[in-house]
Amino acid sequence: MPDRGGGPTGPRIRAGRPSRRVRALLMTLGVLAVLGMAFTMFAGFWTDWLWYRSVKYSSVFTTTLWTKIGLFFVFGVLMALAVGVNIWLAHRLRPPLSAMSMEQQSLDRYRMGIAPYKKWLLLGITALVGLIAGASASSQWRTWLMWVNGVPFHQKDPQFHLDVSFYAFDLPWYRFLLGFGFAAAILSLIAAALTHYLYGGLRVTSPGARATAAATGHLSVLLGIFVALKAVAYWLDRYGLAVKSSDFKATGNWTGLRYVDANAYLPAKTILFCIAVICALLFFATLWRRTWQLPVIGFGLMVLSAILIGGLYPAIVQKFQVQPNEQAKEAPYVQKNLKATREAYGIDDTKVTEYSGTSTTKDQTKLRDDVDSTASIRILDPNIVSPTFQQLQQIRNYYAFPNNLDVDRYSKDGKEQDTVIGLRELNLNGIPKNNWINDHFRYTHGYGVVAAKGTEVEDGQPVFTESDLPSTGDLGEYKQQIYYGEKTTTYSIVGGPQKEIDYSDDSGEKTTSYKGKSGINLDNPVNRAAYAVAFNEPQILYSGAIGKGSRILYNRTPKERVEAVAPWLTIDGDAYPAVVGGRIQWIVDAYTTTNGYPYASRTTLGDTTADSLTATNNNRAVVAQQNQVNYIRNSVKATVDAYTGEVKLYQWDTEDPVLKTWMKAFPGTVEPKADISPDLRAHFRYPQDLFKVQRELLTRYHVTDAQTFLTGSEVWQVPDDPTNKSGNAVPPYYLSMKMPGQSAQAFSLTTTFTPNGRDNLSAFMAVDADAGTSDYGKIRILKLPTSTTVDGPKQVQSKFNSEQDIAAAIRLLKGGDSDIEYGNLLTVPLDGGLLYVEPVYVRGGGLKYPLLRKVLVTYGGNTAFENTLDEALNKVFGAQSSTSPPDQGTTTPPPTSSNPTVQQALNDAQKAFDAGQEALKKNDWTAYGKAQKDLEDALKRAEAAQSQADRTSGNGNKSGSSAKPSSSPSPSGSSGGS
Repeated sequence: MPDRGGGPTGPRIRAGRPSRRVRALLMTLGVLAVLGMAFTMFAGFWTDWLWYRSVKYSSVFTTTLWTKIGLFFVFGVLMALAVGVNIWLAHRLRPPLSAMSMEQQSLDRYRMGIAPYKKWLLLGITALVGLIAGASASSQWRTWLMWVNGVPFHQKDPQFHLDVSFYAFDLPWYRFLLGFGFAAAILSLIAAALTHYLYGGLRVTSPGARATAAATGHLSVLLGIFVALKAVAYWLDRYGLAVKSSDFKATGNWTGLRYVDANAYLPAKTILFCIAVICALLFFATLWRRTWQLPVIGFGLMVLSAILIGGLYPAIVQKFQVQPNEQAKEAPYVQKNLKATREAYGIDDTKVTEYSGTSTTKDQTKLRDDVDSTASIRILDPNIVSPTFQQLQQIRNYYAFPNNLDVDRYSKDGKEQDTVIGLRELNLNGIPKNNWINDHFRYTHGYGVVAAKGTEVEDGQPVFTESDLPSTGDLGEYKQQIYYGEKTTTYSIVGGPQKEIDYSDDSGEKTTSYKGKSGINLDNPVNRAAYAVAFNEPQILYSGAIGKGSRILYNRTPKERVEAVAPWLTIDGDAYPAVVGGRIQWIVDAYTTTNGYPYASRTTLGDTTADSLTATNNNRAVVAQQNQVNYIRNSVKATVDAYTGEVKLYQWDTEDPVLKTWMKAFPGTVEPKADISPDLRAHFRYPQDLFKVQRELLTRYHVTDAQTFLTGSEVWQVPDDPTNKSGNAVPPYYLSMKMPGQSAQAFSLTTTFTPNGRDNLSAFMAVDADAGTSDYGKIRILKLPTSTTVDGPKQVQSKFNSEQDIAAAIRLLKGGDSDIEYGNLLTVPLDGGLLYVEPVYVRGGGLKYPLLRKVLVTYGGNTAFENTLDEALNKVFGAQSSTSPPDQGTTTPPPTSSNPTVQQALNDAQKAFDAGQEALKKNDWTAYGKAQKDLEDALKRAEAAQSQADRTSGNGNKSGSSAKPSSSPSPSGSSGGS
């Protein structure tokens, strides 16, 4: 016997095989790894289920899940069966190998190698292709649900006279089935051919391939199935022409049939369908004829026909029939495209009115009065004043406002006021010390609404209607904590033993504990473990800060929540807050879309909704999808409660068949329109992203005549933002105004158009944005004459910048290290002309926020650059509004004081101000700058002297306000608000 201890065999055995202890350790590690992977997968599934159940949309989770599972198994099994049966059949039809050729002898070692594992190999191959096919099919859950739940549009396409639902819901599913069939046929053909080759049914010889009769019949049937599927593809391609995209110089991304499609491609597809059917029958006939001669001839004929009939013939028609007389040939099809595109994007009722662009009224006082009745001109730009809100109303560093505030309407004393509004949201970057407890337990929410009048400022600052901490003002009592907002992008754990910071005031920190039912309870150890894995945060599992009542809040932005509960909707990029019924509600606009509307041209949502604001502000999300659509409706208005996170979806467009389809697929998820309260409806507005899509289409589709459309002479463009250097489109602006023909002002969303490649104005567009009116969504376009030119936004801005007096004043405002920011350039139609108004903000070197210091106004060739809107309007029209009090001038007598030092400083301030006014009249900017410095010094001396007197008398600051009243002249020369 060999020596087990010292012989050569013993050590080799011990070195080659691990010890029992090592094997046990490896097996344990393997089991733990598998269990870890399994629990990780379970954690993702379990936390998703818990979240959907917490928001009461578990039906969305289950419907989506079971649909994906069903598609995975059905199509995975079908693919596995198709490939597996053909492999088995090819093996079954193998010939005897008694007299093997050299080729087969060389393959014999492979046959022998796989012989013991044939069943396992068959199962492995079929399982692999089944998994791949099932995974691919499960991603088609939207296509399946739309097909099985589709409702009719009750509109037919002009070519085939089929309901639009066929193209929107049915055709995509048929195309998927066809693609799956092609994949199954090709994989089966490859697998069968390899099996036949391996077992001798198919041989490669020097003149060519030879096959047994059984192999010939088998492969011919598979080829016949492939060709039959090609015949079905040709037939579906006929209908696909109605939704086919192609570039066409007159329309851009054209969808639908053109002349060459209707007169060349359509008959060609029909002919190719017939040829493919005959060819498929010839392949099937090899079961009896046992020869490939006729099928190969037929297949060659089909390929040749596809080249000649499907490619060459349409090119000849296009070259020799269409191009020599394109307008006449394409006009009928362009007319169909015009009609379908306008219907699909909801612009078919757009009213285009001729507008002169120049005023004929001589009565300047009347024109001045008409300004006040025509528009409530919003001089507070929500896209600029966020730093001002931040500086004046942040209160604590751990609060922040969004970069772009929102415009809404609130009523006071029965009068509606355009309001700039923002929420004081949580800013974790500003908390005193970042650690896990502070970030997720202590600092969990923002606090309060801040709102300001859109049409007024005071000393360059917003006139707040809701402010301070806690917020108080015109909005009344409401729940002020903001647990869900645009900046709450991390999770928080609330409601447990760890108290949260509610807000801070002069008496110190106020704490609270979340009382809402939102979030998921962490009492359950399984839940804690699942979230520890899902968030990759082990402290969730063992932290003592988590106890009875602790709940975890996540998916906290309004957009995230609506997208999660309605994955079939496209979400608008700008959610906005409103105080409704004592709660802060985020309002989110959502769209239903399809790219299967016949003849309607397509647009790319992400590109169309981009503008100068989305380009420069990353926090302002765009309709993010870059998918192409050719039908869109604002069918759903959603709300997200800022405290509870409750999501509600309301049906807004009751006629939209796409929404009806999804409501059938997810019953009970969308509440009826009748359930919208009047208070909530009052804050609904026309969504910006839909408006941007529509305005982009209306640059071409404002015309209804095919001949004009084809010439391209009436093509417009959305101008670049003249106040922004990004080179992107000007954003639309919300504004309460009265369009010609309207009896009263309406909350509107407005934009301008210029001719293609030019800067003069070609049209002005507005849509009624107030959801509480019967005209909501009505688009009006004022079309300016082409025979004369009216200045567009870029030209107006250029004239502002180049006018000598204005340029000098701006240089003065930029003195030192101050900077200028131009606000929104608003356009208002007025008595046949166009009034442009632009607020000008100054961000001083010592200030971190912009103040409104000047207002630019132009009308009828007259331009003014004044401290207030009223002053600028009075100067432009050479008249004062009859509804305004008489202008008392910008100087007011300085207040008096019994303190001689204060009184002397106030007298010096008055002298400096008077000197500055004289310098302005003489355009002596050096003297003006010196006077302003003297004025500022005098006011500071007065304030310091008064403060000293107050401290001496014990009055604190109570009497100090008389030293520098709000009516006294400011160092910049501004006299306050407009």
